[in-house]
Amino acid sequence: MPRPELSPEQLAVYERIEHTREHIFVTGRAGTGKSTILNHLAWNTSKIIAVCAPTGVAALNVGGQTIHSLLRLPTGVIADHDLDQPAELKKMLSSIDTLVLDEISMVSADLMDAIDRALRQARGKKHDPFGGAQIIMFGDPFQLPPVPPRDPHERAYFNDTYRSLWFFDAKVWRDSPMSIIELTEVHRQRDSRFKQILGAVRHGVVDADMAGELNAAGDRPAPADALTLATTNATVNKINQERLAGITGGAMRAVAEVNGEFRENTFPADEVLELKQGAQVMFLRNDPDGRWVNGTIGTVSRVSGTVWVEVDDEEYEVEPAVWERFRYRYDAETKKLEKEVVAEFEQFPLRLAWAVTIHKSQGHTYDQAVIDLGPRAFSAGQSYVALSRVRSLEGLYLRRPLQPRDVIVDPNVVRFMQGR
Repeated sequence: MPRPELSPEQLAVYERIEHTREHIFVTGRAGTGKSTILNHLAWNTSKIIAVCAPTGVAALNVGGQTIHSLLRLPTGVIADHDLDQPAELKKMLSSIDTLVLDEISMVSADLMDAIDRALRQARGKKHDPFGGAQIIMFGDPFQLPPVPPRDPHERAYFNDTYRSLWFFDAKVWRDSPMSIIELTEVHRQRDSRFKQILGAVRHGVVDADMAGELNAAGDRPAPADALTLATTNATVNKINQERLAGITGGAMRAVAEVNGEFRENTFPADEVLELKQGAQVMFLRNDPDGRWVNGTIGTVSRVSGTVWVEVDDEEYEVEPAVWERFRYRYDAETKKLEKEVVAEFEQFPLRLAWAVTIHKSQGHTYDQAVIDLGPRAFSAGQSYVALSRVRSLEGLYLRRPLQPRDVIVDPNVVRFMQGR
């Protein structure tokens, strides 16, 4: 698939990453193209880079590895526990110029400090932050918070050790400056008033007029094919199963083929996918030929051994796709950092899409969507993520009016973004 051209703003960020050794945090509201820059960097950099992310699914999305597996870190709070580093791990980590961390907002302060310590130890540079490697971070703390530890002892450790759970409160940043670049040009929405309202939701400064406009726009019957964005898996599964059951006719059942080290909670698609003619589906991968992108909505037009999906009056035959899980490895002979495939997951790149969780909608763009926040939004940034998936106010439908309690912003994020 042709990779998108960078805008002048995005190109300037790429050039700064490429031509400096600064530790850079690239942020910006939804739709400003953070992942566009990351993809461009992965394909075009002259540096030796490794790309990683805090979760298996996020790592798959960027063709990288999880932070824990790349750096061989223990799970849970790491604190000052010994880090076991075999010789091949040290060689691999020593060969990296730049470590790229996606979805950095989900990384805790403890994990950030462990990344620092692991790199210092592996590279034999105890006094250099990150062992002299450059750190590039992508993410928006106004969208996704780190997951708090469940264990009360771990929570107590965080409370005693860090100002907050967030990556930006890690101790390493006391010794090492972090440059923050905030992208400002929104590519997803065109309507300046809608952009303004979304900016206010992001920062938790929605006034009565803005709330009134959102609620007035969303207060109308949604079309039958509008996607619902909901807060919980239970709501999403119930909607999808009810709608599928409401279609008469035979179902096709596709079971994924899984090879290698793939944990169930990191599957990029349903292990068992049930489809019927007339089912509304979402594509989970970009098509190499550019016919659809990750997030495109279509309707199953035929099922018989394989699947045909109609998108905007065009019918396409959809082949199963293979997701590859990678691991970085240092090749001593070539003295190069190689990426090897350690697992494969093969399934049709589709999921039922009358409903999807707000969390899974991250990074997607929809022409229309029904926002169902349930009784209330329950995490910081959740309402912002949901509302900002839609291109325009015309495509926005609300299951219930937005309330002040639905707009949750973590004060730690405001403190950090306003100048630390």
